[in-house]
Amino acid sequence: MKAMILRNITSIPENPNPLDLAELPIPTPEENEILIRVSTCGVCHTELDEIEGRTPPPKFPVIPGHQVVGIIERIGSIISKHSIGDRVGVAWIFSSCGVCKYCLSDAENLCPEFKATGRDINGGYAEYMTVPASFVHRIPDVFSDVEAAPLLCAGAIGYRSLRLTGMKNGASLGLTGFGGSGHIVLKLAVRRYPHSKIYVFSRTAAERDFAVELGADWAGDIDEEPPAKLDAIIDTTPAWKPVVESLQNLAPGGRLVINAIRKESSDQEYLQNLDYTKHLWMEKEIKSVANVTRSDVQEFLNLASKIPLKPDTQVYNLEYANQALVELKTRKIRGAKVLKIN
Repeated sequence: MKAMILRNITSIPENPNPLDLAELPIPTPEENEILIRVSTCGVCHTELDEIEGRTPPPKFPVIPGHQVVGIIERIGSIISKHSIGDRVGVAWIFSSCGVCKYCLSDAENLCPEFKATGRDINGGYAEYMTVPASFVHRIPDVFSDVEAAPLLCAGAIGYRSLRLTGMKNGASLGLTGFGGSGHIVLKLAVRRYPHSKIYVFSRTAAERDFAVELGADWAGDIDEEPPAKLDAIIDTTPAWKPVVESLQNLAPGGRLVINAIRKESSDQEYLQNLDYTKHLWMEKEIKSVANVTRSDVQEFLNLASKIPLKPDTQVYNLEYANQALVELKTRKIRGAKVLKIN
């Protein structure tokens, strides 16, 4: 099978070809696994974190990709609820232990044995992949393979982030950073909270224009002051400056939800500007988002299918994965990027 593999930590765009196209054997599913013939795989900012070492894979080489859509081609020896020919998706959560206190309390995203698709285990930048049968999701018929891929991470983690804000209809919402996840959250918020004002903060004019086009009430640069203080903000950026700016933009009692695996150390000096009275007082809150649960993914797929909510996408053939990653790094983004594989 063809696959794009990461052999070592490197830097983008200094290295514009971080992944190598390789020919590998088709994997064989274990007794509790299924073999998927991959059709599409979304390209996520987390892949940049893996490639550049902020959340490095435990071993190399590895096949990235955790927004996977495909057809079940083979089933392990244990009978599952799935059948050959079913269309399914794989998200960031590849597996968890199932027996720890987190797994037993609907918090499997916090499991110490959590394994991430495309980082800890080979993912979907390939023609085939294997996955535990209990960690795949049926894809609603309303979505094409290309439309479904970004919903499995950008959509699901955005849904979890939005839920963690405690948003209510009529409250104001800010979105800091406007990539694949941000644009899906905006579409969802516009439909779920019709009486709310939504404000978008982005470094690039094209992303700000896109946000307004999708229904944002206002869009400005990261350090611009919005027309009003905000009840909730979701930050999807890899930097610290937006955290400080977001706290300043929160209304009393507001909550900042940080949807990022890592924050870069290059702008940590902005934390020196953090002032308790100015940024944190008046019962403001900060909450991080860690991974997703299977229920997050399935709930969001069901919700998105009823709206229906479909992401804007840019499509690339598998061999052009490096181009998609470089464009993601350099903020050439309009919606979500998706690799078309089979």
